[in-house]
Amino acid sequence: MFWTKNVCRLLLKYFASKPEIGRLSQKVGNSRILASSCRRCDRAMSDCSSSDDISSLLKSVEVSRLMVPGDANLSGNVHGGTTLKMVEEAGSIIATRYYNVAKKKLCPDDYESGAAALVRVERTHFIQPMYIGEVAELTAEITFTSSHSIEVCVTVWAENIIKGEKRLANKAVLWYVPLSLGNPPRLLSVPPLPCVDPKAFEEGQKRYEKQKEERANHQHTKVRHIRPSVSDEDIEIHTVSYSQSVLRHLMSVSECAGYEYAPGGVIMKLMDECAGIVAFKHCRTNVVTVSLDTTNFHEMIKKGSLITLTGYITFTSAKSMEIEVVVDSELVRSGEPKTVRAVSAFLTFVSLDENHRPVKVPQLKISNEEERQRNDMGKLRYEARKRQRLESQGQS
Repeated sequence: MFWTKNVCRLLLKYFASKPEIGRLSQKVGNSRILASSCRRCDRAMSDCSSSDDISSLLKSVEVSRLMVPGDANLSGNVHGGTTLKMVEEAGSIIATRYYNVAKKKLCPDDYESGAAALVRVERTHFIQPMYIGEVAELTAEITFTSSHSIEVCVTVWAENIIKGEKRLANKAVLWYVPLSLGNPPRLLSVPPLPCVDPKAFEEGQKRYEKQKEERANHQHTKVRHIRPSVSDEDIEIHTVSYSQSVLRHLMSVSECAGYEYAPGGVIMKLMDECAGIVAFKHCRTNVVTVSLDTTNFHEMIKKGSLITLTGYITFTSAKSMEIEVVVDSELVRSGEPKTVRAVSAFLTFVSLDENHRPVKVPQLKISNEEERQRNDMGKLRYEARKRQRLESQGQS
């Protein structure tokens, strides 16, 4: 800590005397140490006790909740969407708290009230299931901040309070940006994490640059809406059109937590619900979420918007199925019928027997070239997930 404090002071003094370098460092995004925000960094580093106070206050957030029947399916498995919503709530709490507390303490002259908005969720794997009657324990921790974003890691434990057993259920990484509370909201700057280890900062910077590039290159699927009804006898079973489902939901005030926009956790819960219906219609068995691929939120969904969620199967392996869900948002009270694609994601489900063991999944029947192309791309994603899982198991 002493070393970090003094080296940063020397760097700040040097670059403060070199305005042309200071401007260059802003362009390459190193504003935490090298940019013209020297004043806020100097304040944060000059008072190490103040930094320690902030670090201890914002180190982590812990949230616990008992799983009740409304959180689970008929077999007692807690919905993946319920877990995702809790994860996002925990991440939002610590990201919003960090921005407001740290900004007010370190940069009072530049402070403006704000709230954290979810912009990205890294690939999330559901390690162990949770059941009705168990307690979900979530711990959220800030692991990196850039000039305008906050990385949060959330760990979920499932505790059986009758048997006194606890197991790791989920681990997720989320990215937030602070926005002003006005309408329209403005992007706000993030104060740097106090007394960060240089190696940890370098690794965080790499993760930040990677997700930033992926977000910039991401494109949503241009899905063609297929008739989703299963009541028509002319639709063949186990085809895309047989199981495709469409949900429509009006984003109410109560779901927006007092803000003008819907939290990302609410949207992910609805996406999981839509995908779960698709998986159930395809298998006609108990189905559970096993993973959510990296998801980028490109458009915020305003309070009072009508959202349409379309889910359909893209690929089936022997014991799993990949389902894509796209979310379109329409502000119905605007007077202008304009629909935007807010978010899309791939979710993986498995089919379970009465003993909660995976069973074979009915294979998807391809009907046209468009479905074949999606199936081929889904197979590539499935193989990539499998490689990643094997690599992570080898490292552990």
